[in-house]
Amino acid sequence: MTSTEKKDRYELLYKNFKWSVPEYYNFGFDVVDQWAEDRTKLALISLDESGENAKYHTFYDLKVLSNQFANVLKNLGIKKGDRVLVILQSIPEWYIALIGMFKLGVVPMPGTVLLTSRDIEYRLNRAEACMVLTDLDHAESVELVLDKCPTVSHLMLVDAHREGWLNFYEEMKKAPRELNRDEVEPTRSTDPMIIYFTSGTTGHPKMVLHTHSYPLGHEVTARFAQGLTKCDLHWTVSETGWAKAAWGKLFGQMIVGAAIIQWETPGRFDPDGLLKAMERYGVTTFCAPPTVYRMLIQLDLSKYNLKLRHCMSAGEPLNPEVIRVWKKAFGLEIYDFYGQTETVCVLSNYPFMPIKYGSVGKPTPGHDVRIVDDEGNELGPNEEGNIALYLGKERPPGLFKEYWKDPEAMAEAFRGDYYYTGDRGYKDEDGYFWFVGRADDIIKSSGYRIGPFE
Repeated sequence: MTSTEKKDRYELLYKNFKWSVPEYYNFGFDVVDQWAEDRTKLALISLDESGENAKYHTFYDLKVLSNQFANVLKNLGIKKGDRVLVILQSIPEWYIALIGMFKLGVVPMPGTVLLTSRDIEYRLNRAEACMVLTDLDHAESVELVLDKCPTVSHLMLVDAHREGWLNFYEEMKKAPRELNRDEVEPTRSTDPMIIYFTSGTTGHPKMVLHTHSYPLGHEVTARFAQGLTKCDLHWTVSETGWAKAAWGKLFGQMIVGAAIIQWETPGRFDPDGLLKAMERYGVTTFCAPPTVYRMLIQLDLSKYNLKLRHCMSAGEPLNPEVIRVWKKAFGLEIYDFYGQTETVCVLSNYPFMPIKYGSVGKPTPGHDVRIVDDEGNELGPNEEGNIALYLGKERPPGLFKEYWKDPEAMAEAFRGDYYYTGDRGYKDEDGYFWFVGRADDIIKSSGYRIGPFE
């Protein structure tokens, strides 16, 4: 395929794409349970710390187990709209819990395992959470601030018994395996689904509230940016507390029917172990931050016989040397893409489009991304400005609903017909976007504007 043919294919795909968002939508019932009609279809492979032992879950397994957990929540009196802080490693219970919450309309707040007691206190009180689901490693951190968190009425551990805490599996044993959709309050596409806390580079973290339409936006992430099909086994390197987990190991992947693999790695990252696991289990698509790729290329890559067909990265530009070494070893490009906690993938490089190394590519279908000034005026080629999402025609389903309880942040982000990402960049003469940095990270030196990667 020539460069012109590739460009034409992208333009046709982008032009003809249309969103389809139903009035009522529930990821648990409409995706997980639908795939579960085939009781043998693999959904999840979870590796233990060694990387050599695995638990396998089909979609049917996740259907039944999430039903049980939803019934656990019902038995506790937790209902649609209630918030639950979830701090777990990359283990099956994370999926079981979140899918069960989605079915009920309970709103999970995934948290990174690096949260301190102070972080936990802030999140519980800011969101007025009613429950904490975590493991023994984090129990004490929760207990240290519990008397300052009056809305919390339930504590649950997935891996231990402890005074004052419910045990996940003890409660699951008592819960029915069936959950009749007609007997739970339905979820509209516009209802609150999940809350992520931003990393808090400036001040306290903001609450990013996504609705039940959020997974539909991630179908674009999986189908176009990640190129996934129902035949793939996909690995995204991400901790469960970040939105990257929603991007790469939950919503879009399950919508297209791809299987997901994850590794419980609470200790030091093991590059050799990662590649051996990818070889052992036959991973076909892979996404990791540049830091991981930089560690992987330090190894003798010729030792690994991988089945990879598509590789991706995001977060910062990849060093050309990393791209060169990886391509020499496996014959594969590394495709960069862009998005935020607040969005799904809105810019990406694609196998059917020529790559410009260092660029984050072109807009994904369903997203009108522009470079504008502070007044909303669109800028010309190679003019640096704000990366913004135009909302004048249609609000994409993967865009967050609001910074909950933060009208000032909302006023800053939503101006006129645009959502301002807070990132700076430019678009070249061929329509490729280039990321410069966060607006608040840009500094001036001798009159020049310098981004964080420079």
